[in-house]
Order: sequence, then structure tokens, then C-alpha cells
Amino acid sequence: MKYVMIGNSAAAVGCIEGIRSVDPDGEITVVSSEPYHTYSRPLISYLLLGKTDLQRMKYRPDNFYETNGCKVLLGKTVQAIDAQEKRVALESGEVLPYDKLLVATGSRPFVPPMEGLDTVPEKFTFLSLDDAKKLEQALGKDKRVLIVGAGLIGLKCAEGILNRVGSITVVDLANRVLPSILNEEGSAMVQAHLESLGLSFLLSDSVQRFDGTTAYLKSGKTVEFDVLVVAVGVRPNTELVKEAGGEVRRGIATDLHCATTLPDVYAAGDCSECYDLTTGQNRVLALLPNAYMQGRCAGVNMAGTDSAYDTAIPMNAIGFLGLHMITAGAYEGEAHIVRDSGSYKALFCRDNRLMGFILIGDVARAGIYTSLIRNQTPLDTIDFELVMEKPQLMAFTKAARTEMMAK
Repeated sequence: MKYVMIGNSAAAVGCIEGIRSVDPDGEITVVSSEPYHTYSRPLISYLLLGKTDLQRMKYRPDNFYETNGCKVLLGKTVQAIDAQEKRVALESGEVLPYDKLLVATGSRPFVPPMEGLDTVPEKFTFLSLDDAKKLEQALGKDKRVLIVGAGLIGLKCAEGILNRVGSITVVDLANRVLPSILNEEGSAMVQAHLESLGLSFLLSDSVQRFDGTTAYLKSGKTVEFDVLVVAVGVRPNTELVKEAGGEVRRGIATDLHCATTLPDVYAAGDCSECYDLTTGQNRVLALLPNAYMQGRCAGVNMAGTDSAYDTAIPMNAIGFLGLHMITAGAYEGEAHIVRDSGSYKALFCRDNRLMGFILIGDVARAGIYTSLIRNQTPLDTIDFELVMEKPQLMAFTKAARTEMMAK
């Protein structure tokens, strides 16, 4: 059996480990356009912050590929998939035949059209290790940095460089920070924390045009800067599957087995859609743990077993310079709010189920809330008041506790 993987991040690692749990002997070839050993993308901000280094960023040990019998082609880019002939063509001219193929091509930064962007001398994105390395070369204690985007990528970039530059201004069209993962109260708490550390925000505003190192905003304000980071968002890399005739929506369409509509072609990670347990819909869940689980599911199925991945939920566990937060699920239904000194908790319930939660500050035992969502536990079978105030196993029945401890 010949397995080929396009991509080298969490989804590919999951796929390799999934295959090897079933098939110890099949040929595995990994193709990656990046020249690096597999690394954890969420750690690039900590690299700039000085909290990690290139060795500790590695997602698996140095001998991972050798141990798993993988042939690795780093710094190589796949040009096309021939689904009929079951082979992939590389830009170098090489052709790789496959029996089973995984597409784990991830995503790329989205840079919206902005007038005068080509006049900005120092401009960067912030998604890959190469992005971080290039940005690092432009940092300096007197540098003024403008970040366009107050989402996860923009704020993680700000965290990584805060102590290495003179000032940071963040501009976003939204009226609050992290609008995709926090409600208004949670956003205000995070924004206040970041402002106390020296960040400046210009929200409900956007860049109308650039002229060198001056940004003219739609509000009429101007921002003088030395370094620009565009962190508006990402777009899934779906082109290879689309051009090969596979179904693509916002991401590559897959079933519960992580199979695409192309025969013997699977997809996992940020480039693909998967089933979201909380909404009952297929959508892109661009999260590292989800990418790994998708990849592992694809791997065991590629190796001949029958496994479904139907427990994915949107979840983020992040921190910004001392303020930690965990969010999960959908913010639908009745909100139960608990506020304390330096912490915030919002639990969202509908139809006798926990749909989602936001924890800021005190994130202890968040796994209990996650378990309630994944297992779709009826709330009238537990002591919800106790769980809401202080999550603990004693809020569950003895039978439920026994089952949870066994997992």
C-alpha cells in the first residue's frame, strides 16, 4: 500500500500515527512545501516572545519520520492531483503514485485588497514559521507596529512582539476584539487586559489606504507606523482538490470518515470541513487538536478500518500575557454568567443541554464542561447549579462518574 500525504502539520502527523496503528508496513511519503520538521503553529508567537525555541516547537521528536518509516520530501510543492491515475505531480517534475492520498494543505493568510499596500516597505503576515522569522528581522525597540486584525492571529502576533517594539496599534472593522470566539463582555475583559499592557486599539474602523508608512482610516484618523502586519484571517487551501474535480465548499467537503468526493482521497485539518457536533453542520474548524483527530481518523480509514469522527466541537485554549481563556461550542440559548475578581464564566444552555462556554481567568476543570457538550449530557441528570459554580465530578451520578473516569 502506498500512502501519500500533502502537508506536514498536525493533520499529517495524526494520519501517520493512524496508519501505523493499523498498517506497520505500507509506504508513507510526506510532501511539504515548508522546509521544516513538523512544528506547532500556535507556538510561533512564543518563539518571538522568547518562551520557546525551534527545537521545542517541534510537534514530534526528530526521529518521528524515521521511526514511522516515512519518506519525507520537504521544500517540495504539489502542483496537481490526478485522481483517475491516482498520482500527484510536483512542481519539480516528480510524480508520486498513491493508493491512498491525504490532503492536509492547511490555510493561507487572507490579504484583502487595500489601496497603497504596495507602497508599504515593511509588511508581513503571521501564520507560519517563515512569517515569524521574517517579522523578527524587522523588530526593534523603537519600531511602531500596526496590526490589521484583532482576531486570534493578530492578537497572538501582538503578544509575541509586545516587548520587542516601541508601540503596537491594532485596527479592526469589528467593534471588539476576538469577535469570533468571545461575547461582548468577554471581549471587553480581554481588551482591557491588553490595553493595560500598552496595546492601543482602533475598533469599528478600517484602513482606507496606505501611503508608505502612513495608514489613512475610514474614520479620518491616521496611523504612522514602521512595520505592518496583516492578520485579517485565513483561507483554506482547497485548490488541489477542486481542480481535481472534488467537491469544495468553504473547505474541502468530507464525510464522517474524512473522505472527500474523490476516490481514495481524504482531507484533514484547516483545509477541510468536518461535522460540528454543536451545530449539526459541516464546517471548517481550524484548530490544532481537531486537525490531529481528523488526520488520525483519515489514517485508520486509509489503512482499511472503519472509523468515524463525529465529536468535533469548536474549542480554543489560549492565553495573552498572563490572562488565560478557554472557549468551546456554540453560544446559543440561555446564558448563565458567573463573574469573580479577575475571572469570567458564561455557560450557554438550550434544550436541556450545555451548548457552549467561555472561561476567562479561572479555566480550571474546563474539561468537565467540554465533556458535557461532547456527550450531550441532559442537564437535569446532574447538579447543574454545582457544575455552574464549581465544576466537579461530584455533581454527576455515580454511574456517570464511573463512566467518565473509565475514559
